Amino acid sequence: MIQGTFGEKGQLFFEIELISADGLNLPVDAMLDTGFTGFMAINKQDLDGLDWAYFGKESLRTAQGEARFYIYLGKVLLDGQEYEIPVFAGDEITEVLLGSEWLKILPLAVNYKAGILTLG
Repeated sequence: MIQGTFGEKGQLFFEIELISADGLNLPVDAMLDTGFTGFMAINKQDLDGLDWAYFGKESLRTAQGEARFYIYLGKVLLDGQEYEIPVFAGDEITEVLLGSEWLKILPLAVNYKAGILTLG
């Protein structure tokens, strides 16, 4: 189980590690976005140095309308567990996003009043 933090506007942040193709772990703060139905989304520029395998392209509906994303096969470390997941990359993504697909395999506990935020 990983502890998360609340952002200034109530956002839900978790520290995860991106694992590059050569095994380097890079810690990042990722924001949980339940409106995104995949596992993870990232800005294309943030892929530099990770050397993840390109998987294809897919169009998704976003708050700004239809957008095309590049899909990579990425590795992340979350709560001590390594996961190999599809990662959506685009130009307009400002935060590393964790999507609602995680909630199918990991429990989420949120209690703003008590300051509790856990995933896993």
